[in-house]
Amino acid sequence: MGTPRSAACAGANTASPRFPATWRYRAGCGAVFGAHAMVASDAPLASEAGVEILKQGGNAVDAAVAVGFALATVYPEAGNLGGGGYMVIHMADGRAAALDYREIAPLAATRDMYLDSTGTLTEKGIVGPLASGVPGAVAGLTAALAKYGTMTLAQVMAPAIRYAEQGFPVDTAMHNSLRGNRELIGEFAGDSLFLPNGEVPAIGSTLRQPALARTLRAIAERGRSAFYEGDIARAWTSELQAAGGIITMADLARYQPVWREPIRSTYRGYTLLTMPPSSSGGVTVTESMNILEGFSPMPPFGSTQWAHLEGSAYQRAFIDRNSKLADPAFVNVPIAQLTDKAYAATLRATIGAGSATPTASIGGTLREGMQTTHYSVVDERGNAVATTTTLNNLYGSGVYLTSAGFFLNDEMDDFASQPGKPNMFGLVQGEANAIQPGKRPLSAMSPSVVLDRNGGLLLVVGSRGGPRIITSTSEVILNVLDYGMTLAEAVSAPRVHHQALPDSLYIERGGVTAAVADSLRAMGYGVAWSRGIGLVNAVMRVRGGYEGMSDPRSSGLPVGY
Repeated sequence: MGTPRSAACAGANTASPRFPATWRYRAGCGAVFGAHAMVASDAPLASEAGVEILKQGGNAVDAAVAVGFALATVYPEAGNLGGGGYMVIHMADGRAAALDYREIAPLAATRDMYLDSTGTLTEKGIVGPLASGVPGAVAGLTAALAKYGTMTLAQVMAPAIRYAEQGFPVDTAMHNSLRGNRELIGEFAGDSLFLPNGEVPAIGSTLRQPALARTLRAIAERGRSAFYEGDIARAWTSELQAAGGIITMADLARYQPVWREPIRSTYRGYTLLTMPPSSSGGVTVTESMNILEGFSPMPPFGSTQWAHLEGSAYQRAFIDRNSKLADPAFVNVPIAQLTDKAYAATLRATIGAGSATPTASIGGTLREGMQTTHYSVVDERGNAVATTTTLNNLYGSGVYLTSAGFFLNDEMDDFASQPGKPNMFGLVQGEANAIQPGKRPLSAMSPSVVLDRNGGLLLVVGSRGGPRIITSTSEVILNVLDYGMTLAEAVSAPRVHHQALPDSLYIERGGVTAAVADSLRAMGYGVAWSRGIGLVNAVMRVRGGYEGMSDPRSSGLPVGY
């Protein structure tokens, strides 16, 4: 899950009695204050790109687009031109929007395309040229800028172009990422750039990306058409098809991002703006929190009942998530029911006070990629953007397109390639999420904005981590609203996760005492220890300005002014 940014962020906790002595992060570590504006992302250079635009007078959307393109340059493991994502926007004047620029299945995709002649699921939906959906990142970022931005595409893309052309120093996080994924990168053409002479670039060496720079310059000059039409599009689709891929110029021509209404819900008087389908994030976060709202007050943080109630709420919400949610253009998604507080009350009533509930007994008879990246942006006027974007796995499908300078996603694994059987991260999903041409695969991405009881901006938050995005994002919100934690505490706190199947309660190692773990086992839980649950980037309004916090589990860094 990454390493702490510095030794000051790790070690036995002495700052908060809420966390056990075995917990590895100090509660007060890592928050950055800015009196005017804040950007929190997984890459310090991308955060700096956003602040550069804000200081030039851009708004939060301008900065968010700048961060998105910068991540494509300086954070190739997850930042991208070859993937997609979601954006929740809340403007200071009250306007709110959700932008879905998720990838779609190519027109040539078929329901059983990843099964062999015996009906066995292959790896072709995870690695290689057949694993990719039609990218939506460029279309999404340019659409957001056109509707809510104030600057030109060339202005907001200037930092990304500079990073690609002039290069940037390889830091420890990138070095370790490339080293850990050299086998995947080396299988395809990416080794020529990222593994020169078969070696991982040294820490401190300069990485330049001339092919990506040419693509970025073309987009800055001609907009989305430079990526989806013309010479660059023909070059990279031809390169992909020569390798065995099925994305065509026709697929690119028909791709469109979709503007949607955010899911608007409440929790103890606060307002949540979250992402609707094709992401499952907003519905599942809302359903989980609606269940928990009926427990007042919540049990002490870190207690057996805390882990039991949060785990049980997630378990029930994930059962619905895995069987009922999908692309609303293809499936009638019961959003109103799943986000209804009365419905949540019926689920709450099935949670026993002293025992775990087997998933199978509550209807759950039914692996999404880990390597997403989230960033949060707030400007000095109070405009806010929560953006989550991904290639799915680290470096996506592994396929690097030398003609255009980017990695392609492996989002096709987010479909239910075999409904009823687990994908690469253990998620068991239903027929609603089966592969169909032109369909968006279900996602767990959960970009979220929280408003205070007076309707003012309070929190901008999201995470990476596959299905654990949902739990980590909502737990940070719960930590602030229920437990009164500072942003540093809320992001650093231990987390739990339950996704219905596998029927286990995941707890971060060292996150609860041995006595709590024993009590949970006595209640019937299969307790599974996790190295980490999610990687959060968040911004919170505080007295005099904003605090930004990048997860101590990651190498991110907030930048504000």
